[in-house]
Amino acid sequence: MSLEKQTLIEENLQKVFSDESFKEMLSLEDFNAYLSAKQTLKFHKGETIFEDGGTPNGVYFLSKGTAKLSKQGVYGKEQILRFIKEGDLIGYRSLLCGEDFQAKAEAMTEVEAQFLPSDIFLHLLEVAPRLSFVMLQKIAFELGESANTVTFLAQKTVRERLAEILLLLEQKLGTDPEGFIKISLTREEIANIIGTATESAIRLISEFKQDGLIEVEGRNLKILNHDKLIKLGHVVM
Repeated sequence: MSLEKQTLIEENLQKVFSDESFKEMLSLEDFNAYLSAKQTLKFHKGETIFEDGGTPNGVYFLSKGTAKLSKQGVYGKEQILRFIKEGDLIGYRSLLCGEDFQAKAEAMTEVEAQFLPSDIFLHLLEVAPRLSFVMLQKIAFELGESANTVTFLAQKTVRERLAEILLLLEQKLGTDPEGFIKISLTREEIANIIGTATESAIRLISEFKQDGLIEVEGRNLKILNHDKLIKLGHVVM
């Protein structure tokens, strides 16, 4: 996974998806339509932003907080697909494909999102080339990430997968003042992400702690030895 490219695309999206940028790019009529249509929505931790199978009626640009996209498997087990943080956009794929949502979006912290109705977002893609280009970059990158995920799950050991995921979560979500990754995950959620049983995830986290690789404080994790985790996960940083 190229975190550098991901960060660049996220930064470009944040620059383009803003009032200042749209005011510069759009005609006065289109800009006023955009201002009138956008809404600021707030979600508490655990609240659903949109449901798997729901009909998309717009897109959500996160201006604050962290959320997760997940899907239920055939036996009802949740599979976390990815995490969404401040400055990211969700809901566009199903809208562009003309299909129902294929995943559930849920707030993991207090979340604030700018909501744009479908017709306004689709019109902006037609009249704002910079936005269209950034969206093409985002879609292409995420397509590549999906291919990488298949390799990640098929070719790496569970121990290697845990090492890589911890590094990726830290880079994507950042850390708090004490150095803990800015996300609180249950052991079941961690097991879900790395594709293993909850018992195996608990054992591996304990082993990482004993080896001095991480510090554990309840659901919060802090990386203590980045170099060893990078080597263990065969991660290209």
